[in-house]
Amino acid sequence: MNVTIRKATKQDIPRTLALIQELAVYEREPDAVVIDADELIKDGFGDNPAYGLFVAETEKEIVGIALYYFRYSTWNGKVLYLEDLIVTESERGKGYGRKLLNAILQEADEQDCRLCTWQVLDWNEPSINFYKNIGADLDEGWINCTVKKNQFKQIYQ
Repeated sequence: MNVTIRKATKQDIPRTLALIQELAVYEREPDAVVIDADELIKDGFGDNPAYGLFVAETEKEIVGIALYYFRYSTWNGKVLYLEDLIVTESERGKGYGRKLLNAILQEADEQDCRLCTWQVLDWNEPSINFYKNIGADLDEGWINCTVKKNQFKQIYQ
């Protein structure tokens, strides 16, 4: 099945929230999601958006998201932080996560970021293997993943 990766619109937020809730269940924190669709819309689509969002959409529905924001490193400068990369369980293994990550790395490159970073739980072996396969540097515990600016194009092209 083909997938389109695109920037999200307000209309995508209900499905985005459902994927966020699905992730919370997967990460063994089913009651941790306190945000609602109205807040996601306000924070992501106002005059000064707090985050950016890509969606992976098939002919049927949105099957994945990548939510990110920018931070600043005193050592490196501008950093794109990938808060969550989520692909619904039934659609995993089809390359959608890689396409979303490619979009994130391309965005980091276009926004002149020196790093792209994220975290993954230390027990999440499928995700850890996914990130190792692209050449990300992984730490221990809550694993901090980093792709350096000079790696962006090598990975997303």
